[in-house]
Amino acid sequence: MPALIARPRHLARISALLRQFPVVALLGARQVGKTTLARQVMATRRGPTTVFDLESSEDLARLADPLLALRRTTGLVVIDEVQRLPELFHTLRVLVDEPGHRRRFLLLGSASPELLRQGSETLAGRIAYHEIEGFGLDEVGSDRLGRRWLRGGFPRAFLARSEGESVRWREEFVRTFLERDIPQFGLNIPAPALRRFWSMLAHYHAQTWNGSELARAFGVAHTTVQRYLDLLTNTLMVRQLQPWHANLSKRQIRSPKVYLRDSGLLHTLLGVHSQPALEGHPKVGASWEGLGVDIVLDHLGARPGEAYFWGTQAGAELDLLVVRGRTRIGFEFKRTSAPAITPSMRIALSDLALQRLYVVHGGQHAFALADRIDAVPLAQVLERVRPLR
Repeated sequence: MPALIARPRHLARISALLRQFPVVALLGARQVGKTTLARQVMATRRGPTTVFDLESSEDLARLADPLLALRRTTGLVVIDEVQRLPELFHTLRVLVDEPGHRRRFLLLGSASPELLRQGSETLAGRIAYHEIEGFGLDEVGSDRLGRRWLRGGFPRAFLARSEGESVRWREEFVRTFLERDIPQFGLNIPAPALRRFWSMLAHYHAQTWNGSELARAFGVAHTTVQRYLDLLTNTLMVRQLQPWHANLSKRQIRSPKVYLRDSGLLHTLLGVHSQPALEGHPKVGASWEGLGVDIVLDHLGARPGEAYFWGTQAGAELDLLVVRGRTRIGFEFKRTSAPAITPSMRIALSDLALQRLYVVHGGQHAFALADRIDAVPLAQVLERVRPLR
């Protein structure tokens, strides 16, 4: 395995949050690099550190009486796979509310805040969340954008010594996720059924969710496919990009847009294992759009509730709308080297009162398309688009 890629941006953010909050939850999909990042955090801190891995039967036994075990600790306490023991959140509240306590807790979880919310609500005001995805473009470099697109951002998939090794790792990841990880959430869903749904969902990547249509194709009730979708969303495998509802007279789309969050897993589920196969696949444009959404949101530092898509029943649409306070920035993703303005872009610019609209494309040159509309290569997003403040 090649040397690991440094992730200073995430390291700095987690360290800053630990100075401000007694509990920090580092969330991300399985195998995305949370444990490695936690080790880097521990290496930067002075004083004692204690680690509990809740996948270890020995560590679970150590936490048989969590209040007693954790009260003995000082310094930084790292608890890995915290979603396996949600009752810990109540114990943590007691500990961080004790006068003069000298602990900071770093919780690692493979589930979204929504899935953890029932337990973590007791820590309101005491806990901060930081979500980590696969390698960002700032971490791998724009010269390796093609590899990041084909292989995805999971460290072992991206850093594999060959395409074959990357493919095999991703195939094994899908299998173990379905057979081992999903049951750990207490969900009794047959692995073959969820694999079939996940593969079918890959063919709907970057499309507006139509539960009834997918239920008919899958041969089950629409409530079943919605449950499967929510499960993959809460385990950070799928992104549901919610629609923006502006106060407009036009009829707007009200269903979310669905993306598989990792392009490498998308290609595995589509049976795409090489760049030539990807270039010739019917979903190549959708795959590229999903990659663009991931890179832009990661670069902007968009928080939950700040990213949307927009569309009207008349056909006007915007791939990505990012809203923070009074700032509204739009993004269209075009896999072409010569993007052009469309009527839909002008409608979005006007109706949504965008400060700027970026047309993110697959070419090599950045240029102005019109007032407040800029064409930017995906490889240059980090240099041409300012992060949110």
